[in-house]
Amino acid sequence: MTEQFQLSDDQLAIQEMARRFTADAITPFAAQWDEDHEFPREVVKAAGELGFGAIYISEEMGGIALGRLESALIFEALSYGCPATAAFISVHNMASWIIDRFGGAELKQRYLPALVTMEKLGSYCLTEPGSGSDAAALRTTARLEDGHYVVNGTKQFTTGGGVNDFYVTMVRTGDNGAKGISCLVIEKDMPGVSFGAPERKLGWNASPTAQVIFEDVRVPVQNRVGAEGDGFRFAMAGLDGGRLNIGACSLGGAQRCLDEAIAYVKDRKQFGQPIADFQNTQFTLADMATELEAARALLYLAAAKVTANAPDKTRFAAMAKRLASDTGSSVVDRALQLFGGYGYLRDYPIERFWRDLRVHRILEGTNEIMRMIVGRDLLRQ
Repeated sequence: MTEQFQLSDDQLAIQEMARRFTADAITPFAAQWDEDHEFPREVVKAAGELGFGAIYISEEMGGIALGRLESALIFEALSYGCPATAAFISVHNMASWIIDRFGGAELKQRYLPALVTMEKLGSYCLTEPGSGSDAAALRTTARLEDGHYVVNGTKQFTTGGGVNDFYVTMVRTGDNGAKGISCLVIEKDMPGVSFGAPERKLGWNASPTAQVIFEDVRVPVQNRVGAEGDGFRFAMAGLDGGRLNIGACSLGGAQRCLDEAIAYVKDRKQFGQPIADFQNTQFTLADMATELEAARALLYLAAAKVTANAPDKTRFAAMAKRLASDTGSSVVDRALQLFGGYGYLRDYPIERFWRDLRVHRILEGTNEIMRMIVGRDLLRQ
């Protein structure tokens, strides 16, 4: 922002480009992807051609090196058409950024050229069946043997599991706790890598999700990102940006439902007049719009702090993710109520967004964990 509360010309151009792409390539098809449980691989590749697969990857490695506010604008626009597709692209960006930000020169040269174009796709593997919110308790092991790490364990709820090519994976190379965790890039075709069945989910049907299973997978030492013991730090750094992106996806989805609701109440008539004329409808829309703008303002501020590496960036990212995802779900729920019984039908888009946005309050750290992060940081002051 060049002035307080005002986007720059460049930011407005980026926003408009993402909106046009969404209107042309995503919105007309998203309902069918959801219905058919179809992953729109070619659309994701087309997004990569615009640079959306390398939003904050360095220009040196072929990325477009934007800030986190610009990233939020892109994901907000993409999710106006399909939050599941937008969130999938966000995860790819997070995995690629970890390699770019913390990997050595050889590792970056080996993986990033294909990732930045989205010719190849990346996943982020932290959560396990027994460690969700308590991420530092992960149990996937990586034992050093003859220049390789022998990896055993299972990762849960992996976006792109079974589909993506590379898995940026947090593994235990040392003692219990955060300091014993390292980060490896594991390839889909390495012997011993397998995948669970596609998860049957409430929403996000256009985004594949599956377990990733490692059984004596031999990963070259050269595939380690950074030093041993630094993996948890990398994972948490990635989540600051991931939380902003998922918050932006909530904003975009909620904005779509607010717009749909405004159009619907003008057309729908009861008791001899459009339901838009009833004061209750107007109050509901006013609250939806006000809360959405408040969440957007906090998220944009948090994005600026993460870009600037401000000391309170993690607290603000957690605050923004919590507020945006809670608000997004609430706005969509009220939009469904305004639609009445029609909002419950798949003939209208509201129920898809209701299902897709619900998970945003769980992933990238549950909203309860977001409150813990904020509360603990406040008490340290």
